[in-house]
Amino acid sequence: MQEQIEYIIQIMPQLTEGLKITLKLFAVTLVLSLPLGLLVSLLNEAVSKKQTDNFVVKWFIKFPIRLIIKLYLLVFRGTPLMLQLFFFYFGAAMIKLSNGESFALAPFTASVVAFALNYSAYFAEIFRGGIIGVNKGQYEASKALGLTGVQTMRYVVVPQMIRTVIPPIANETIVLVKDTALASSISLIDLLKASQRAVNRDMKISPLLVAAVFYLVITLVLTVIFNYIEKRLSISEQGVK
Repeated sequence: MQEQIEYIIQIMPQLTEGLKITLKLFAVTLVLSLPLGLLVSLLNEAVSKKQTDNFVVKWFIKFPIRLIIKLYLLVFRGTPLMLQLFFFYFGAAMIKLSNGESFALAPFTASVVAFALNYSAYFAEIFRGGIIGVNKGQYEASKALGLTGVQTMRYVVVPQMIRTVIPPIANETIVLVKDTALASSISLIDLLKASQRAVNRDMKISPLLVAAVFYLVITLVLTVIFNYIEKRLSISEQGVK
């Protein structure tokens, strides 16, 4: 037991470095994908409204935007995240620039691009569901008060939508923590990759167990944080009847 503890202490620095990369990838992905997902959702809602538009607006502005959004959601929600990682890492390296050099992305950069685009697609659908869930009477009341479409979204729809999307966003965020391990497939030295290296070098399973504990702790912390946020945003907690 003493020997095992000493070994864990010995490998802890390299696992800690891998943990830093995992947390950095997680944080950057979340910071990019949440606003991008909300933007895609709001844009999709705006171009999908059945209003009386002239021919140019309908077919040369709204239709192309709606088509691009649908293709984006289809591709990034319909293909494996690992495949997307390979595409941005290995595929980008095959693109030749005018100076003859390849358009290669570093493992971390490729991971951020793939994760941000993938998760923003899922967050966009979550936000869309939240927007659809807002009572239609809220739109009519906003119109009666003279609010514009943008004001209605900002002051009426989005605040109500946020309350309903917290649970699914919490679930996707926890999945994101575990999905970051996929970045090890393109040589990113994250927590999983660091533990795998230690296992291959020392032929011991302890590094994987330590990595599992790290993932569990991160997941537990996120669960507590989102439970707190959900309670704070809930109607019952705010005394709204």
